[in-house]
Amino acid sequence: MNALRARSIMANFCKVPISSLPLPPSSHIVTHNLTPDPLTTPSPAEFFSDVLPNKPSLQRRARLLSKEAHFSYVNPMPLEFPYEITPPDPPAVIEDKAGYIEQWLSEREARHPSPVSSQIQPSLNKYTSKLRDRKRELIGLSETCLRDCLPHLDVGDAFEVLGKPALAPLIEEEVASTSSPEAEAIRQELVDVLSGHAVLMAPESSSGPSFAPWSARYSGHQFGVWAGQLGDGRAISIHVTPHPEDAETTYELQLKGAGRTPFSRTADGLAVLRSSIREYLCSEAMHALSIPTTRSLSLISLPDLPVIRERTETACIFTRVAETFIRIGNFEALSPPSNSFFLGGGQQDADYEALRQLVLKLEGINWEAGDAWGKELLFDVARRNARMVAAWQAYGFMHGVMNTDNISILGLTIDYGPYAFMDVFDSYHICNHSDGEGRYAYKYQPNMIVYACRALLDALSPLIGAEAAQGNKAVRPGWASSATPETLVSWRTAGKDLSKVEMEQIKYGKLMRKRLGLRRQEKMDQREIVQPLLDMMEAQQLDFHGTFRRLAFFHTGMMKEDNSDGLEVFIKGILSGTPDRDRMDHGKTWLDNVHGEEWAGEADFDSARQDAAKSANPRFVLRQWVLEELIKKVEGDHESGKCIMAKVMQMACRPFEPWGAEGDDTPSDDLPAEIREERRLCGLGDKRFLGFQCSCSS
Repeated sequence: MNALRARSIMANFCKVPISSLPLPPSSHIVTHNLTPDPLTTPSPAEFFSDVLPNKPSLQRRARLLSKEAHFSYVNPMPLEFPYEITPPDPPAVIEDKAGYIEQWLSEREARHPSPVSSQIQPSLNKYTSKLRDRKRELIGLSETCLRDCLPHLDVGDAFEVLGKPALAPLIEEEVASTSSPEAEAIRQELVDVLSGHAVLMAPESSSGPSFAPWSARYSGHQFGVWAGQLGDGRAISIHVTPHPEDAETTYELQLKGAGRTPFSRTADGLAVLRSSIREYLCSEAMHALSIPTTRSLSLISLPDLPVIRERTETACIFTRVAETFIRIGNFEALSPPSNSFFLGGGQQDADYEALRQLVLKLEGINWEAGDAWGKELLFDVARRNARMVAAWQAYGFMHGVMNTDNISILGLTIDYGPYAFMDVFDSYHICNHSDGEGRYAYKYQPNMIVYACRALLDALSPLIGAEAAQGNKAVRPGWASSATPETLVSWRTAGKDLSKVEMEQIKYGKLMRKRLGLRRQEKMDQREIVQPLLDMMEAQQLDFHGTFRRLAFFHTGMMKEDNSDGLEVFIKGILSGTPDRDRMDHGKTWLDNVHGEEWAGEADFDSARQDAAKSANPRFVLRQWVLEELIKKVEGDHESGKCIMAKVMQMACRPFEPWGAEGDDTPSDDLPAEIREERRLCGLGDKRFLGFQCSCSS
């Protein structure tokens, strides 16, 4: 879908500024149905009236939450950490040092009322800080996320400010702005809220639900080792709003890199520009490939805020969107594995009542009749994640950090860190240079999803066993309060025995057939067609995506004896996607095995197959070399870099289009500059980036 059509669709809704985005009913706000940390942030009203002015360090201090808590209210506050707390001016003896620190933090909290951007009645109040006003620059805004998730959000003149997407420098005459003061104010409010400068809250409300930002508690297994409490160490959910076409579907807006939370441990709660660009682009690229994923809304650079990683970088706040960000680790936090030794920050005891409350509404469950749901939730999560990882494998995507705290219960790709798309095919490729043992290598990703689902089973097994013990009925409040340790063990054992056999199958054959443009499904396809192709690609060091895209142009006439030249040219074209072009010994045999009757049956079956295959195989892939080059350009110059990034986003969101005049034999040097750059970005790129491993540091 092109940008004009996307904007046309969004124009059909009554648009409102971000401060006027409606909240859903209380039943659809996750914080109204779960338990906040009762000792520190028990309600939005107390959070606003007591924590923010008097003890704001409770939000920033690493600590274990109470065992019944699902989350803690937290305000965005992106600042360097450790905090540089300045002494009084003029100098004075500080009698109450703890009180002085609390006052210093409080002065930087967004807790002072601020006017909203338009005359439209706001759904939430806006608050800003008196002493925190860093430069914030919008460098990315996703039209596809707005179209799909937030078509009612007015972004003012944001796209005009971002400029025209372009890879090559534009030579244009100065064009007078068509923006209005109101559009500028709406855009600035958007930037303020999505940068953590301003906060939207309803501490107390007579007309609707109360509301405050929050960070979630979860635990998890990291690289197969139990890590205890983890949680949203730099992610803060700032809003939730229903989709205007479907009130039952709500979208949560979450800032990543917005400052410390109780789950930050020793980290600063910030994100760097480099990693933010990677997640911003890949989330939308994955959606365009029909791979389930969280979505990208915006990128806002904080160029004056330094962040120390392997080198000194600058901060950036990325806004992502999803129906929920709940992970398998949220369940593990409330029902942790027993007898697990670990090196970490600690872990609370199990709280089975809190586990009961953390439920995803499932289709096919009669909630009024009290049907059991634990086992169905497990299988639903397993099915969703099986579909997700099947798409990963079919499109050569490697996540890099498949810890259980990074696995969504909705089967969404989440937490993009050292990810990569496959280039030269290597089934054992490891994209994360911190994964020394190759636990999360491409080949093992399906196994790791099974591992994560088993961790969910382990957490849910007491509840599943209890439901089975009472005739497959849902457990009631207080269901485990009087259970003996022996009963809990028996429930856990029964829950595992009832569930483990039904969650092992992970298939991706349908997607691979689609990529090859094959119509019929045969039992032997994986063994006789798909695997031999992958083996050949690996042996010949062929580019994964380039090979599939070129195979889309294959037609059966090439196999005729009088067209050997055409077949040779075709095979040479495939070989252009390998660093070693002198090897190709059995490509013809493979083509001969699959072309026959499979593609027969239509007058112009070659054309039909080509169209189907081209629509399933991307011309443009978000390769590592493209990302690294783009990051350097944006870091070097935001003004020109954001236009290049916007064009890369367009290509990533429309990956099947013939970018760079695909199929045109015109030499690249003779093409217009923009099309020449498109063609370059669709190539294999610098050989030094083949098999590139990325850092976890973000």
